[in-house]
Amino acid sequence: MIEFQHKLPAMNINGRHNGTYNNTELALPGILTTTDPRLGKFLHLLRSNIYNGRALVFIDGRMMMCNKNWIRDHVHVMKGMKHFEYEMSNFLDFIIETQREDGQFYELIKQYDDCHWQMVDEDCRVMYPEDNLTLVRLELEADIEYLVVEGAMTVYKITEDDAITSDPKRWDEEHGLVKRPFTIDTWDFTNDLKSEFDRRIHEDEPMSIMHGDNSGVYQAMIQLAWFNRRLGNETKAAEWERRAEQIRENMFRYLWNGKFFIHQLHLNHKGVDDKENIRLSLSSAYDINRGVTTTEQARSIIREYMDRRRQTDKFAEWFSIDPPYSKFMFYEDGSYVNGAISPFTAGELAKAAFNNGYEAYGWDIISRFMELAERDGDVYFLYYPDSKPQPHGGPSAWGAAALISAVDEDLAGIVDADTGYKKIFFSPKVPVTYYTELRYFTGYEKTNTVVDIKYILTEEGMRYDILSPARAIDAHILLPAGKTCSKLLINSQETEFTISSVGDSRYVDVNLEGITDKTVSYEVLF
Repeated sequence: MIEFQHKLPAMNINGRHNGTYNNTELALPGILTTTDPRLGKFLHLLRSNIYNGRALVFIDGRMMMCNKNWIRDHVHVMKGMKHFEYEMSNFLDFIIETQREDGQFYELIKQYDDCHWQMVDEDCRVMYPEDNLTLVRLELEADIEYLVVEGAMTVYKITEDDAITSDPKRWDEEHGLVKRPFTIDTWDFTNDLKSEFDRRIHEDEPMSIMHGDNSGVYQAMIQLAWFNRRLGNETKAAEWERRAEQIRENMFRYLWNGKFFIHQLHLNHKGVDDKENIRLSLSSAYDINRGVTTTEQARSIIREYMDRRRQTDKFAEWFSIDPPYSKFMFYEDGSYVNGAISPFTAGELAKAAFNNGYEAYGWDIISRFMELAERDGDVYFLYYPDSKPQPHGGPSAWGAAALISAVDEDLAGIVDADTGYKKIFFSPKVPVTYYTELRYFTGYEKTNTVVDIKYILTEEGMRYDILSPARAIDAHILLPAGKTCSKLLINSQETEFTISSVGDSRYVDVNLEGITDKTVSYEVLF
């Protein structure tokens, strides 16, 4: 029997300062360890960063919480705030309820004296004069619809409260893929100087196909299939899956260069240089995490990041885009999203690495970002190539949420595979860290749903105790390097298991159904 050596929480263990005075690590998600409070303090900092971006909007007689007042940012930040925020849905509900007849959604709420509403025509804005506010869709954006689906999926998993590819402005029939004006990845301005104040799609607009738009639509279709199958609509579910597969096939036919997805496939123009085929952009890591790649394709993209880390003169490989343009609109190389380093790329890349056989690299990314956050006392929206913060231009909470998600779902390895954690995909990667004993918490504060994990690693084996509402757990448990599993005990009973490999990493796999115990204990003996 592998016994836990220390009880947590505890401030001091073996004479070593172990936690913060009032255990600010205790939160959802949060971690307590017997070595140091670093990772717990890092998660606390990320949560605080997200809290600081929380705001209210008063419009059309309604009050709603948004983080920020842009549905794109709000949905990306959901990856972190879903664990502790009590009101995520009213802003999303407003965006859904104001959906246009052609299926498009508006995306942002801004004051009258903000220029965003002047960047588009009347059909892309709604005016609320009594509130001095405007509801706007930047016409050149191509990611809003799939993000709304992602947001709806997130809210549904917490609460269980029971038009994408048709607009010719955003759908290229020849290639069967989503298109947009020529922007940097998912960003909302083009290379034309007039785009600073004009976000319309013009008749002669240079149009391109960007991989991230299409992996987002792929994910949305898979999510819609999940919704339909859950509601008993098998025919619709199968149709969404068929359409998703066609998107995936077209992405690899037109956008894959053998190692990763090219930045843009230009349709009616030549771009500004000859580097699009080697240009790695921020959506590359998102593509993996949205499920559009096989394991080998994912590993190829990750290796490209690892290679560029060795080659770059920048402080990190978490590029917004690489190589940058010599100049894009008026942004010079290394400025804003034209080559700055982004925490959201870091978080998504860590997630991808943890799940595709590069677990040590995933932990390395988290460790390097912890050092950055400890240096600055916060997380910033972007960083200059020399690592100085570049705080202007967007929400730091976007990156903070991606990093929380990487720790929670991929390092701790706790994924809500149903709703309310009634089914869990459990795939912890803790052995790649230096922690040998810890306690990890996650769940949804809104519904008082908690998953409480205890972990210990010794010379004879490792043990995980899972206290949760789960009635089914699909476990995929990483073995420490150089170790194998001689025996698996679940709640002290010897249990059959299989061993699987991802790259050079080995996992113990076992699936439990019909769980009645509140706590399930896994003992992996070496």
